[in-house]
Amino acid sequence: MRVLFSLAALLVLSGCGSSDIWGWYVVNPMTPAGWTNIKFLVNGMGATILLSLIAASISMVLGLIVALPGLSERRGIRVINRVYVEFIRAIPLLPMLFWVFYGLPIVFKSMGLNIQIDPFWGAIITLALSDSAFTAEIYRAGIQSIAKGQTEAAKTIGLSYIQTMRYVILPQAIRRILPPLANQFIYIVKMSAFASVIGMQELTRRANELVVTEYRPLEIYTLLIVEYLVLVLLISAGVRWLERKMGSDERG
Repeated sequence: MRVLFSLAALLVLSGCGSSDIWGWYVVNPMTPAGWTNIKFLVNGMGATILLSLIAASISMVLGLIVALPGLSERRGIRVINRVYVEFIRAIPLLPMLFWVFYGLPIVFKSMGLNIQIDPFWGAIITLALSDSAFTAEIYRAGIQSIAKGQTEAAKTIGLSYIQTMRYVILPQAIRRILPPLANQFIYIVKMSAFASVIGMQELTRRANELVVTEYRPLEIYTLLIVEYLVLVLLISAGVRWLERKMGSDERG
């Protein structure tokens, strides 16, 4: 919070300078026009949060599915994991976004399907795919950190592989991988800004539109940075609370 107060003070002091240089009036909540601009920007936060939550949820499920073959004792099955992870991690997010949004409908059309992808779901598919490779590696590392004796003990009492994962291994692994999973969620929140290039009305897109009309990029993008900062700080605080509840922050 001290960072936010310091930044706010800096903006106020900057606004005391020459009006030819500074234009903080465009985001001044004390004026009708400034308040309208602020509301326009903040209203994009809901789309950013919803986009990030859905993409992160899909990524965590897909990442777990991809991680399990990487734990197999059979080399041929492990190859499935490695090929997926290395291929997805090698593709920059922006080209993948363009391919999903512009290219995937063409692939569907070649299959006789008339399926169009809107910006919202195009961004979700891209973010979920891109992040799933990193999430898979986090899952794999977390599961491998659990002692093998736990799996052997589960087998001796008659638990199946799925039951062992559900009741024995995953609950312990998730406690250990919660911090890196939180980092990936923050990564998704920040990378959601790329959705602006395909027309998604999230925070960055709204800031770009406001810059075009107000011609004040410094002031508007500064407020945009503050919005992302607030989001990340809130997520970090929530994760720390969750870590305390789950005991993930215990020191050995």
